[in-house]
Amino acid sequence: MTAKATAVDLQAKLFRGFSDPSRLSILEALRDRPLTVSEIVEATGLSQSNVSNHLGCLRDCGLVVAEQEGRYVTYHLSDDRVAELLALAESLLADVARGVYECTRYNLPRRSKHG
Repeated sequence: MTAKATAVDLQAKLFRGFSDPSRLSILEALRDRPLTVSEIVEATGLSQSNVSNHLGCLRDCGLVVAEQEGRYVTYHLSDDRVAELLALAESLLADVARGVYECTRYNLPRRSKHG
């Protein structure tokens, strides 16, 4: 595998971290400030087990960091550029939303009520 192919594969893997609606919802919730699991549950409407599972993935991928604060663990984005990337996606989406919405090649998965 060439270095360029490896870089592209790594970028694709990074974007998979952003591609799941539950993980994206958690990242969005963490844009403003660090939160505990229960605060993330409240902000996203996802179940506690779903949030914990996705936080594990986001931590393993280096997008989120956990810090012990007394008896609580708070989570925050690992790098300001994660928030910048989310903001950039928001800005781009404002201009191309119709095309994304009408795109039949990338269908959005149906979300259950419980996340």
